[in-house]
Amino acid sequence: MVSIHLDGERLEIGQGTTLGDVLKDHPAGCSVAIIRPATQEQAKTDSLAISTTAGQITVELSGEHLSFLESPSIVPQLMLHWGDRYAAAFGPFPADIHPKRKPHLYERGDVILGCGGYDPARSYLIFSKSRHSADHGADESGGVIGTVISGRGVLDRWSTDARVTKIEPVISWADTSRSFTTTDPGLILEDGMLVVTRVGLVAQGFSTEKVTTEAAASVEHMLLALQSGRFVVDRATSTHIADLRRAGTDVPREYRHPRREGAVTVRATGKSSGGVFFYRTDVPSSMVHSIAGQVVQGIELVRLAREHDVIAVKVQPERIDLLGQPIQRAKEIASQRGFTLVFDKDIGERIVVSQEPGTTLDVLAERKVTVTTAPSDKVIDIELDDANAPVSCGIFRKVTGLVEHDAGMLPVFFKFDDVVLFRPEIPVGIKINPENPPADEAPAAGLGITNDSRKGAGLVGVRLSANKEFGPTSEPFEGTNMIGRVIDTGKLKKVKERENVYIREVRR
Repeated sequence: MVSIHLDGERLEIGQGTTLGDVLKDHPAGCSVAIIRPATQEQAKTDSLAISTTAGQITVELSGEHLSFLESPSIVPQLMLHWGDRYAAAFGPFPADIHPKRKPHLYERGDVILGCGGYDPARSYLIFSKSRHSADHGADESGGVIGTVISGRGVLDRWSTDARVTKIEPVISWADTSRSFTTTDPGLILEDGMLVVTRVGLVAQGFSTEKVTTEAAASVEHMLLALQSGRFVVDRATSTHIADLRRAGTDVPREYRHPRREGAVTVRATGKSSGGVFFYRTDVPSSMVHSIAGQVVQGIELVRLAREHDVIAVKVQPERIDLLGQPIQRAKEIASQRGFTLVFDKDIGERIVVSQEPGTTLDVLAERKVTVTTAPSDKVIDIELDDANAPVSCGIFRKVTGLVEHDAGMLPVFFKFDDVVLFRPEIPVGIKINPENPPADEAPAAGLGITNDSRKGAGLVGVRLSANKEFGPTSEPFEGTNMIGRVIDTGKLKKVKERENVYIREVRR
């Protein structure tokens, strides 16, 4: 017999048992962590924690001949020598570099080894504060020796008396040569192995005894991002892993706190805004990250996850989103979750189209939610074609509210013959590039959106009968992006111009 630990539980299995044998119900495509015995030893990563008088930053190194940064004698020499809107230089100190007289392009967060007057004896550690081109006295490669991966806000807080106070290597406990993630069901399990299949999270402010709402919006965003039960590792560094599927979403700044190992944050600003981050090690708090939760189970999987891994997650509490639910189902959810449901009407078949309060934590804290409903014949079911028009479907969900809920809204613009047109509000800067035009004909009940090649860009339409010349918005095929189909075409015949129509996405 072989003894393993599966998610903390001891399990006796036979010789030759495979991972697939013990994980029959594990979500397809999700990685698990495999930790062999006696591998929990400290290992130095390629990152340094640099403490300064304005805060701490973490630098992931990528250059060569960098051992001087760990020398105790270097820290007293790292005082701010000069700084401007583009960069800040600490030093001088002697270094073994061969400067070239040529400018290079640098990005925000780049860490550069350069020198003053092309003299290696007067070298500097230069931090790029914004994208710029300059000659910093670096070598042929440009001298980029690393990247600031956390604490970038510190770069903007350095004043004339700033200095480095400490440099320490970032330590990881796991020896990844013997501990790893895998999706291979044929892996033979060995005696003493630790198998971790999922990550358990508890939302910030949630407990069975008390619910607080200091991070209600950030938690709601996290619950939405992870409601599929999967965390997609789009980025993996020594300090964190990040799921950026919802990057580009505006999230308010809320609960700022040091990001300890196992912390879960939501980024509020920047190109990664809306991303969800799991931390592998302690890093300082950030002005642009709000704490949204804490890992309470499966931290080993967080530590070992690699880019492009997909890991199973379970979050407490489950999200409370009643939009799109029949009123009877909404009543059942309220009873199961322990809150009072207040609704406008309970006559006939009705669908929830809005709820107040809108976040899960606010509902659980108040133990009450008020919903607005609409008759089911006023709620039109649709299917979206993500396989063929992923970008256009994403835009449609964003402008209708379907990106956050199963139910959304469209204002009716015009109705004629067998065509119904809707005019959603398209945010400034949204580009609707041509995607998935009709081929030989626009099908009956097809849902389309006019792309930027036509003046009516952003119009959404549906045509009740097939047409070989024009798309659902009455534009030529090249000006039409097909994004799905309307299921309840009969209900469209009853809609009126300038009224709002509720839509509900049906997923197969």
